[in-house]
Amino acid sequence: MSIELNNEFGQIDISNDVIAQIAGGAAIECYGIVGMASKHQIRDGLTDILRKENFAKGVLVRQQNDDLHIDMYIIVSYGTKISEIAYQVQSKVKYTVNKTLGMSVKSVNIFVQGVRVMNV
Repeated sequence: MSIELNNEFGQIDISNDVIAQIAGGAAIECYGIVGMASKHQIRDGLTDILRKENFAKGVLVRQQNDDLHIDMYIIVSYGTKISEIAYQVQSKVKYTVNKTLGMSVKSVNIFVQGVRVMNV
């Protein structure tokens, strides 16, 4: 599925995977994020942290009546405040998608799939 944008020059089709890749890249830059988790835990493995090329597996992009909704499945670092991390991810993803694609995001839903202890 893709999202269609129309302007005076023509039509632009943006794939949901592209939006998911941009959102995942923005989220992974936030402090306290260890990585992205798969939205299909049982099929893909419970403890797998997704690599950069697989961010789309940890992000679900939905479009409902011209509103864009993004669901993100993340793994956070132990000892950090989860609510603050979730807020930062929401803000950064909304800003990045808006600046990169010119699309406003109605909601960014965060699902914390695990907590990891970082090796020092």
